Amino acid sequence: MNIINENEAAFFSSLLQGRRVINRTLQKLNHSRVFPGEIAWSLYKNLGFPLDLIKLMLEEKGVQLDVATFDHLAQEHAEHSAKLQQQQQPQSAGMRLDVLSLAQLQQRNVPITDDSPKYDYKLGQDGKYVFKPCQATVLALYKDWTLQEEVSGKQHCGVLLDRTCFYAEQGGQASDQGYMVCGRQQDVLFPVESVQVFGGYVIHEVFVSETLKVGDQVHLFVDEAQRLASMRNHTATHLLNFALRQVLGGCTEQRGSSVTAEQLRFFVNTKAPIKTENLQEVESVIQEMIKRNETVYTGEVPINLTSDVLGLRKLDMVYPDLVRVVSVGVPVEKLLAEGSKYAMSTSVELCCGVHLLQTGDIQDFTIISERQMIKGISHIVAVTGEQARQTRDIGQFLAKEVDSLATRVKLGGASVNEAWRISKEVGQLTDRVDTTKMTQWRKRKLQATLKTLQQAANNAHRKMEIKLAAEKVQDLLTKYSNEPVIIDTIPAESPSILMKAVNQLCNKVPGASVMLLSSQAPDQVFCACQVSKNSLAKVSAADWALAVCTQMGGKADGSGVVAKGMAKTDDLQMVLAAAREYAKNIF
Repeated sequence: MNIINENEAAFFSSLLQGRRVINRTLQKLNHSRVFPGEIAWSLYKNLGFPLDLIKLMLEEKGVQLDVATFDHLAQEHAEHSAKLQQQQQPQSAGMRLDVLSLAQLQQRNVPITDDSPKYDYKLGQDGKYVFKPCQATVLALYKDWTLQEEVSGKQHCGVLLDRTCFYAEQGGQASDQGYMVCGRQQDVLFPVESVQVFGGYVIHEVFVSETLKVGDQVHLFVDEAQRLASMRNHTATHLLNFALRQVLGGCTEQRGSSVTAEQLRFFVNTKAPIKTENLQEVESVIQEMIKRNETVYTGEVPINLTSDVLGLRKLDMVYPDLVRVVSVGVPVEKLLAEGSKYAMSTSVELCCGVHLLQTGDIQDFTIISERQMIKGISHIVAVTGEQARQTRDIGQFLAKEVDSLATRVKLGGASVNEAWRISKEVGQLTDRVDTTKMTQWRKRKLQATLKTLQQAANNAHRKMEIKLAAEKVQDLLTKYSNEPVIIDTIPAESPSILMKAVNQLCNKVPGASVMLLSSQAPDQVFCACQVSKNSLAKVSAADWALAVCTQMGGKADGSGVVAKGMAKTDDLQMVLAAAREYAKNIF
């Protein structure tokens, strides 16, 4: 009922927001009776505002929708989404077994693949993982959507074996990679690029460098570094799921995951965006489980025995009669004991993936991204092992840079130029923090600190410019105490200071129109001007600045009241004369 109420509230909120947007847009249409298609598309795409409702509301106002633009944007969005989906599809998309091929395999009595050897690994005495090689027989070859008896060299094909130690992509975990060696060609390697499973048949996408035949004996070798990295990230995904429940409460539910050797992605439903402090707490829970180096237990049990296990995490999917339980720190048989509550205090999930044997082998863990994809669904990206350590170190290094810069901002610059440099450095460091992969909670804290520092640095720079501008106009105030038009030169370090000097001079001499010039190296003259309200009917500041600067090959822009520009010349007096000549004819 709470979920229904939340959804209703969200819908009515979107409805009210959309109605406001439509009404504001209609007010701006003036005499036009066509509603912009891009605004309608934004309402439809971003707020979920029904198209029929948009049309109905417009019809009530006697306004038509720009359907052509709306349809064009919808088509662009569909094409873009299709392109992204195609880019994200696994490389093995061309090696999928179709229904006809599956039927042919069954008709030929080809047995489904025994993939239990994928779990055949252990810890050696040196603490390193030992993955046992596997010998298998080629039962079928698959190419161009047909089963074949033989495939010649220099091309890709699908290889079906009687058994395999390769993990096929499933359960959100990427497939293994590695290679095969044919018994009759010991010096030839057949790279395995991806592995998929269809109807119990595991198909290996292989680059056949020499001829491969049905009946060949092959030795299988997984890429151990890639497998171990995937195992590390998959086990960390389970710990993340548990830690989120511990920190955010039992209302969180996994909505999907994607595990590769490089990183893990996790989708979880939440009532609100995850706060920075919550992310930090989640990492602390996981770090503690890594430090305890708990054993990761696995076991296959009938699905009906898992229904009474309190705290067991299941995805919204149909499970087979026999399922694999992955439990951190608690043996599976203890979990199944009547009244057991172990699963409430540790990570316990149904999972067919390959995992570490102990949590300490994760080594390190950090979340590098967290954002809401849509309302109520957060997308988390995390890394483990050495990559996590390096990411954490980078964040700590940048934190020291922020602390150092904060000290300089607090002390302030000794000059306007130094204050400007400090303000610029804050912006540059902000860009580095925004674009650098680091621990997410630290990034958020640094971003908040830098935002405050940027405001402080900008304020300090602006105050110094105002003070310096005030000093520069003192002599001019004496010289032009009651003049209606003031045109002169002053030394100014930047266009900003020159503009502030113009503003102050106008404030001190009410009713005056002012243009100030400042020579800059090399071959440039800054120009800033302000026109009094009484003179706006005669000339605009933008026209005045353009008339002066364009004579010297420069440019200017602004409004009727204020403008600034630049002339390309080193002859300041020539620009001054041009400014006074223009003013003589206008004012």
